[in-house]
Amino acid sequence: MNAQEIRNSYIKFFESRGHTAIKRAPLVLTGDPTTLFTGSGMQPMIPYLLGESHPGGKRIVDSQTCLRAQDIDDVGDNRHTTFFEMLGNWSMGDYFKEQQIRWMWEFLSEVVGLDMSKVYVTCYIGDERYGIPKDTEAAEVWAELYEKAGLSHAQADIGSEEAGYERGAKDGERIFYYDGSKNWWSRNGSPETTPVGDPCGPDSEMFYDFGTPHNSEFGEHCHPNCDCGRFMEIGNNVFMAYRKVAEGQFEELEQKNIDHGSGLERIAAAKLGDPDVFKISLMWPIIEKLQVLSGKKYESHTESMRVIADHLRAATFLAVDGCVPSNKEQGYVMRRLLRRAIRYSFDLGIEQNFLEEVVPVIADMYVDDFPEVAENRETIIAVLVKEEKAFRQTLRKGIAQMKKFAHDGLTGAELFMLYDTYGFPVELAVEEAYKQEVALPDDWREQFEAKMKEQRERSQTAAKGAFKGGLGGQTMAHRRLHTANHLMYAALKKVVGEHVTQHGSNITEERLRFDFNNDKKVTREQLDEVERMVNAWIDEDLPVSYKEYPTDEAFNMGAIGAFGDRYGETVKVYQMGEGDRRASFEICGGPHADHTGQLSQNDDGTPNGKRFKITKEESSSAGIRRVKGVLA
Repeated sequence: MNAQEIRNSYIKFFESRGHTAIKRAPLVLTGDPTTLFTGSGMQPMIPYLLGESHPGGKRIVDSQTCLRAQDIDDVGDNRHTTFFEMLGNWSMGDYFKEQQIRWMWEFLSEVVGLDMSKVYVTCYIGDERYGIPKDTEAAEVWAELYEKAGLSHAQADIGSEEAGYERGAKDGERIFYYDGSKNWWSRNGSPETTPVGDPCGPDSEMFYDFGTPHNSEFGEHCHPNCDCGRFMEIGNNVFMAYRKVAEGQFEELEQKNIDHGSGLERIAAAKLGDPDVFKISLMWPIIEKLQVLSGKKYESHTESMRVIADHLRAATFLAVDGCVPSNKEQGYVMRRLLRRAIRYSFDLGIEQNFLEEVVPVIADMYVDDFPEVAENRETIIAVLVKEEKAFRQTLRKGIAQMKKFAHDGLTGAELFMLYDTYGFPVELAVEEAYKQEVALPDDWREQFEAKMKEQRERSQTAAKGAFKGGLGGQTMAHRRLHTANHLMYAALKKVVGEHVTQHGSNITEERLRFDFNNDKKVTREQLDEVERMVNAWIDEDLPVSYKEYPTDEAFNMGAIGAFGDRYGETVKVYQMGEGDRRASFEICGGPHADHTGQLSQNDDGTPNGKRFKITKEESSSAGIRRVKGVLA
């Protein structure tokens, strides 16, 4: 059973058990300015896990594409990838712990056919400080299933990861209890760091033992949560049973939810019995193509081929979801992925354009299961090939600039400038310097690292307000400006023209930023009229409401969306005003005010006299204008 068959079998398995299969959400979530990418299978499900009714019912199943750009530097070993698929099933107040565990055992053992003697599980050890008991309920279900399979099922109290390295796993043990740092789910980690008001709960993870030798560099003894690579997590059952009501206090939820996620690539690797996820059917065809193009073998150029395969898969799906390479936000990450892949192609001796050969291989692995890939195959290829050609031109410019620097030798700061300003990879600049016999100081590396660290710190500081992830961006200040963003979008279409379409937005607690297509500068008179219309709608105190619609029906009713966004079978549409007084009718999933009058009120509902103002209008890129606005 290959990866594609596992994905389809998982969907059918849960459909046969009353689940509604839904389409994947895009990698860039619609209406969520708080996170760069969809980084987990549960992320698009957050509103429903918090109590909203899902149009598909109480039982949902899907395979969600995910992107975690923070893992980019880890790619190269046998299991880390930036792009992956998460098989997910959810119960919103329906079945709970026992049923979930039994179904996962059945799926892994009978459908996928894994050797269950190599599957180990972890449970939550409990915490007396918060009155949260040890999860013996989950452990007893696992123990029963192991017993029926004729397998040992001794239980072990581990606690922390560090304690696991000291104690290790003993023969016959298959059920391990860990503390909140490992077996507790909330959007911000352990019980201590769970935000007040949030749902949370214990989880039970599943690990596959590949039997590889333990690497003592990670710790003295091996255990399921060891990072040496012997054990690989293949799935996690989250039992969302509590809500944090105050610091140190938790109460049980009336509606208990199941949130399950299994890594498709990792289950496929377990089925192969090989811990190298790059040998599965969604990776190996890319590796085979690279071997043909380069004349090199995977065994001798493993890291380079892994990085290229992962990064090009990620970039391909970003292109599927309407993202294009740029120097900002999602486009910047996409550009970095592509340029790293091209940089590693030099290690393989591939110095000519190669994406036009590799990207079709990636697209063709997904066309049967994701219609959006088939529909946009040629556009996807064209976008990525165009970026490769542009980057190779950048490399030529970088080499020319390096020659100007190089008369007295290159410093570490100049190497960083080549990278930061010209996009010239440091590794290539160093190689070129050696070729041209350009001197480098002994501490040049300590100098693309000091500068790199400065850049990372600046980026992290700048990102804190804009991309908190998960449920961030829910303050009343965000809600007001998000609502103002809708009103401004509607006003721009009326004043500037119906051709106006959103090309990006970013909202903080202080201001909104909105990008839209227009071939010329918006005049001050037009901006004044947009302000007037928005403030009139605020003064009218229009009601704000939302409703779920089938996607085609929403567009037929006149709902507007953002350029490049892709939607599933249903969408959430926010309406501001009613009937002839309807100001806005827009597809969105973000936080909003309850009525437009709140935009000129304090949190307690008293008037504050604030008005909507456009503070800046400028060019963002060719054919794209940008406006910034505030409530002041």
